[in-house]
Amino acid sequence: MMGVWMKASQGGQFGLQPTDFARYFIGVFIVSELTVVWVIWNVEREVVQGGLSPRLLQPIDPAWRHIAEHVSERFARFPLILLLLIFFFLLYPQAFWLPSLGRILLFILVTTIAFALRFLIQYTLAMFAFWTERATALEEFWFLFHLFLSGMIAPLEVFPPVVQKVALWTPFPYLIDFPASVLIGLPIDLGRSILVMLGWTVLFFLWNRWLWRRGLKQYSGMGA
Repeated sequence: MMGVWMKASQGGQFGLQPTDFARYFIGVFIVSELTVVWVIWNVEREVVQGGLSPRLLQPIDPAWRHIAEHVSERFARFPLILLLLIFFFLLYPQAFWLPSLGRILLFILVTTIAFALRFLIQYTLAMFAFWTERATALEEFWFLFHLFLSGMIAPLEVFPPVVQKVALWTPFPYLIDFPASVLIGLPIDLGRSILVMLGWTVLFFLWNRWLWRRGLKQYSGMGA
């Protein structure tokens, strides 16, 4: 996708130069690696196979085990990220840049919020495993919107204005496009974006806790 948009920007009117697209997509790669989530597959397996039962007897919410697994896996990805970054800048030396310390700290902050939001979204969808054996199908459907509106295939700036306005009220752009834009220095509305991210985070947290309580009753009713 980076190659496609770099080529298109040479003759199109996108407001971004080929170097901007190169930096954007390496930013997308970094954000994607730091925010990847797979908790729905774990929860579905535990519920369907009964593995959740012994964890409910322990004095800690099972969610913390999933969070610890995801956070620890971030550190395991660092060597791979660094290796691919080196390889990328060897291929595209003109795209090399060094963000300021303030921008790096801001990127860490918004990426952390993006990871928390992405985790909560998928963990909330995972709660439907108490009622269906194919909760992952919901994630696959959700991912269709995530693919097009999160910035994975193109910066939000290249979409029609009406699509941008609608997308900015959804959680999708803030999962990848917003953190990547922060990293490379594209224009952003920082205050509004963080407020929208926090709003969706609170909303999914409340929905998650409600589904968890209802789901446990359903799980117990099945003889667990």
